[in-house]
Amino acid sequence: MVKDKNAYNSAGTVAVITAAGSGTRMAAGQAKQFLDLDGRPLLAATLEPFQKCRAVDAIILVVPSGDVDYCRKEIVTAFEFDKVKKVVPGGERRQDSVRSGIEATNGEYDLVLIHDGVRPLIDEAFIESVVKKSKIHRAVITALPAKETVKEVTALGEVVKTYDRNRVWLVQTPQVFRYKDIAAAHQKALIEGWEEATDDSLLVEKLGILVNVMKGSEKNIKVTTPDDLELARFLINIETPKA
Repeated sequence: MVKDKNAYNSAGTVAVITAAGSGTRMAAGQAKQFLDLDGRPLLAATLEPFQKCRAVDAIILVVPSGDVDYCRKEIVTAFEFDKVKKVVPGGERRQDSVRSGIEATNGEYDLVLIHDGVRPLIDEAFIESVVKKSKIHRAVITALPAKETVKEVTALGEVVKTYDRNRVWLVQTPQVFRYKDIAAAHQKALIEGWEEATDDSLLVEKLGILVNVMKGSEKNIKVTTPDDLELARFLINIETPKA
């Protein structure tokens, strides 16, 4: 296991926001990242705190290949997200999309923060705290401790294993890595044909790098289904009640 390097001095932090999914589970006739959330596209709500956060120097936005021009005009330009340096097309899998975003940074930043474009309920203070922690620990992820018992189940519905929930955490984003680590992990995954990784820290773990967990936020939900969208609308209106 590769140990942490303390007191790391970063030359800058770039946020790779992945929003290249098709949103089939939403069944809304439109990709979920473009659905309305409090009067603006959900993706715009996700980008806003990164635009405002002092700990983030630049943003790379990864979107479906057919929506690159739309996102540049209707989201980046329309909402004046000047920290967005590039809008790039994603790939078939999330893993491919993240790799495209990392490659688009050209290695110009020492820290790479990866965040799901459909997690809109995050604030600048939380982002800043994750980046701050990543300057001490080599790799940092956000997660929540499991509240319920977790079981491994077969496709036939048969229980294989029951896990100790005191040791199980439910992973979220943002996640922050050294550029050289996350770039190397994704390249190795590509070259060696690693199976699809829905979590980037898994690839870093495969390199033998220690990953540190920071407690996430209950409201940092991932909008995947219509129920998730309704919950996000409810939560955002609690945060910013109408006059």
